[in-house]
Amino acid sequence: MILVSSCLAGLEVRYNGTHCLNEKINKLVEGSKAVTICPELLGGLSTPREPAEIVGGDGDDVLDGNAKVIEKSGKDVTEFYIKGAYATLEKAREINATIVVLKENSPSCGSSMIYNGQFVGHKVAGNGVTSALLKRNGLQVISEEQFIESI
Repeated sequence: MILVSSCLAGLEVRYNGTHCLNEKINKLVEGSKAVTICPELLGGLSTPREPAEIVGGDGDDVLDGNAKVIEKSGKDVTEFYIKGAYATLEKAREINATIVVLKENSPSCGSSMIYNGQFVGHKVAGNGVTSALLKRNGLQVISEEQFIESI
């Protein structure tokens, strides 16, 4: 089974209430070959929500207590991101996920790139909080771009 970011299947769960529909991923969900997940909603955040970025590192640093997830207004939402990451890990184990396809650049889901924490649109190499936790637990995590290239 494949676990995928809900926004990639067309669900309007992104911070601004939109989606990032990927037709191939949506077909997998419709065909019961993939299950959707949104770590931020599982963590207790709502849609829409204020944009957030990791400040002081990446998802691994957040998990280690050395960085925080901060909303644009300055509110610390780190605990929501950590809670959502652990709920996602639990779901991945529950469905015996063989691969996890997450939305690139997200502070939760980015699997190779995230925003730099300055809210200026600049991306840096790094994992989001959920991607970091899933990788630490031996799951294969890739972005939607990597997934499309692989099929």
